[in-house]
Amino acid sequence: MNRVYLSLGTNIGEREQNLQLAVQLLKDKPNVNVKTISSIYETAPVGYVDQPAFLNIALGIETSHSAADMLEICQSVENELGRVREIRWGPRIIDLDILLYNNDNIETENLIVPHPRMFERAFVLVPLLEIAKSLETPQLEMAKSSLESMELEAEGIIKWKDSMSVE
Repeated sequence: MNRVYLSLGTNIGEREQNLQLAVQLLKDKPNVNVKTISSIYETAPVGYVDQPAFLNIALGIETSHSAADMLEICQSVENELGRVREIRWGPRIIDLDILLYNNDNIETENLIVPHPRMFERAFVLVPLLEIAKSLETPQLEMAKSSLESMELEAEGIIKWKDSMSVE
């Protein structure tokens, strides 16, 4: 069984509902078992800043799917919820990113794992480490180290709501 960590973000429409729908769609996929869900964090936009604040969560999943299959599943969830890619780092109804896939380092034309910018982004690291703090892997140790060097208030991260239920 593969352990996969995902980051989900949204800043268009009913943000909390977008997260809930994305989690439900993932749960409905065969061989995708959502094990942990972080608290919801409201975060300032990064890159393209002239847009509403995001809600972000992290998920811990167990699956028999390959990393490439998980990428397809994530993209299918984005498509089902109406994701449109217009502006890089721009507003979005939902965004799903594979952060970690086991302890693997993957680099293909369509997928890089660990996610190439996760160690620079507190809005990814805070929810991830909330649900994976007891795991000790080189990638998570690097994430902890990266987060320690960041000023969370300066990064614009606020705990918005406690963890959603896995049920």
